[in-house]
Amino acid sequence: MASVIIFFLSLKSYKLKIIDKRIFSISFLQLFFVLISFISLIICFVISDFSNETVFNNSHTNKPIFYKISGTWGNHEGSLLLWLLVLTLFLFLFLINSKNELKRYRVLTVTFQQIIIIGFFIFVLVTSNPFNFLFPIPTEGLGLNPILQDPALAIHPPILYVGYVGSSLIFSATLAAVIENYISKDWAKNIKIWVLISWVFLTIGIMVGSVWAYYELGWGGFWFWDPVENVSLMPWFCLTALLHCVLVLEKREFLKSWTIILSIATFTLSMCGTFLVRSGILNSVHTFANDPSRGIFILCFLFFLITISLIIFFIFNKENKKNYIKIHFFSKEASIIVNNWFLMYFLSVVLIGTLYPIFLEVLTDHKISVGPPFYNKLIIPFLIFFLLFMSVGPNFKWIKEKVITNKFQLILFFFISLTISYLIYIKIGKTNLINTILIAASLYLFIVTIKDLFSKELHNFSKKISHFGFSLLILSILFNGIFSSEAIFNLKVGEKFILKNEKIILKSLVKKQKENYQSIIGHFTIEDDKKNISQFKPELRIYDQPLVATSEADIKTTLFKDEFLVMNKIKGNEYFNVRYQVKPFMIWIWISTIVLAIGGMLSLFNRLYEK
Repeated sequence: MASVIIFFLSLKSYKLKIIDKRIFSISFLQLFFVLISFISLIICFVISDFSNETVFNNSHTNKPIFYKISGTWGNHEGSLLLWLLVLTLFLFLFLINSKNELKRYRVLTVTFQQIIIIGFFIFVLVTSNPFNFLFPIPTEGLGLNPILQDPALAIHPPILYVGYVGSSLIFSATLAAVIENYISKDWAKNIKIWVLISWVFLTIGIMVGSVWAYYELGWGGFWFWDPVENVSLMPWFCLTALLHCVLVLEKREFLKSWTIILSIATFTLSMCGTFLVRSGILNSVHTFANDPSRGIFILCFLFFLITISLIIFFIFNKENKKNYIKIHFFSKEASIIVNNWFLMYFLSVVLIGTLYPIFLEVLTDHKISVGPPFYNKLIIPFLIFFLLFMSVGPNFKWIKEKVITNKFQLILFFFISLTISYLIYIKIGKTNLINTILIAASLYLFIVTIKDLFSKELHNFSKKISHFGFSLLILSILFNGIFSSEAIFNLKVGEKFILKNEKIILKSLVKKQKENYQSIIGHFTIEDDKKNISQFKPELRIYDQPLVATSEADIKTTLFKDEFLVMNKIKGNEYFNVRYQVKPFMIWIWISTIVLAIGGMLSLFNRLYEK
C-alpha cells in the first residue's frame, strides 16, 4: 500500500513541479515495515518456528545459530525479502542524498524506483511469500544444504544484492534524467556515487563467492565459469564500462547516449541473472529455486521494464548534433572508449557462453557444457590488446595528448616485461607465443601501474590503486594458471603415494561427533626431498539434517602458494580418492580484488566529501 501511495504522490508532485513532503515520510515507513518483516523472519529462524514454511524448508533445531540467521536469506523467499529491504533502503538514501537535485528529476526517479519495488512486492506476495503458514505444525525442519552452511556464503548474498539493487537506482535515475534532459556533468557527479556503491559491493560480492567456491566445493580453483558465477560477472563488466563513461561525461559531456544504454543494460543483466537463478533453468550448486512460474513472472516483469526504458530512450533522448565533439586518438576519452569496446566484447563472450547451451537445449533437446577452453580461446587474444591499451591509456591527457609523456620509459618497460616473460617460459621448459605475450602484457601493466602509484602526483590516487589492483589480479591469475600442479590418486590408511619430489602418506583416520554432523578427519603427512614435513587434515562431514556428505579441504597458505588437499570416500572399499594441488600466488588473487575494491571506496568517499 505504501508503495502505491508513494507512486501516485510522486506522479502528482511531478505534475505540480513540487516535492510532496509526505513522500519522504511514507518512504521511511515503507523501509521500516520491510525491515520489521525481515527481522520477524530472522526471529522465526532463530527460534525454529516450523509453522513457517520457509523455516521448515531451510532450517532445523540442531543448526548452529549463525546459520539459522544466515539461513534467512539463504533461500529463495528470504533472499527476495532481503532484496526488497535493500531496494527500499536505497530509495530512502537517494531521497536524503539528492536534496540539491532538480525536483522533477527526483520525483521521477522515485516513480520509476517504485514501479520496480511494486513489481517485487507482487512477486513476493504471489509466488514467494516467506510467511506461509503450515498446519499441522511439523516438529522438525528439513534443514539447509550443508554446502551453503559456510561463513563466506552467509555474507555473499547480502553484499551481492547491494551491487544488484544499486543498478536499479541507476536505471531509475537514468530514465528520469533522460525525460528531463538532465544527462549532464551535474547528473554524472550525482549518479557516479551510486555507480561506485554498486561496483564496489558487486566486486566484493563476487570475490567472497569465489573464495567460498575455492575451499568449500573441493575443486581447488577460484573460478569455474559456472553459469551462476557468470550472471554476476556480466553486470560487473557493464558497471565497469559505465563507471568509466561517467568519468568522460563528468569532464566533457560526451558519450551521453552510450552512458544511458550502459545504465539500462546493467540493470537488465542484473534482472536476467535473477531470472536465470530463480527459474530452474540453470543447474548450479547455488541456484535458489526450481519453479518455472517464478521465472516467468520475472521474465514478464523484465520485458515490461525493458520496453518502458527503450520507449523513453528513443522518444526523449535527443543528441544535439551541433555539440559534436571531435575525439583525438591519443586522449583519455579515446582510451576509455577502447576500454569499453573490450569490456563489451568480454561481456558478449560470457553472455553467449552462458545462454547458448540453454537455447540449444530448448531447440534441440541436446545438452552441452561450455567450459574454460571456450572462454580462454575467445578472451585471451583480445585480453593482450586490452592490457596494452590499459597500460598506456590512463597516461594520456583529456582532449589531446600533444606529446606522449615518458615515451622512452613506456617502451623500456615493455621490453623489460617481454624479456621477463620469455625467461619465465624458458625456466619452466615451455614455449608458447600467445602465453609469452600475455604474460608480457600483464607484467607491462603491472610495472606501469606501480610506477603511477608511486609517482609524486597525488591526484586520482583512488584510480591508481584500482588499476594497480586489477593489474595484480590479472598477473596473479596468469601465474596461478601457469605454475599450478595437481595429482589425483587413491590411498588407504598406512599407504603412501610418491610424487616427483614429495611423498604423501595417509597416517590415520579420526572420527568426531559435532553439533549437527559427524566428522571423519584424515591425517596426512607430505614429505619433500629436503625432509620437510607438512601435516594435512582434510575432512569428510556427514550431516544429520538433511543427510548429506561433504568434503572439506585442508589448505596451507603462504604468500607464494597454496597447498590444497581434499579426500573423498570410494564406496564399497576402504580406499579414499585424494586430490593434491599446488596453487601458486592464490592469496594474491584475493588481495588484489580487495585492493581493487579499496580504490573504488576511496573514490566514493572523495565524492561524498566533495558533495
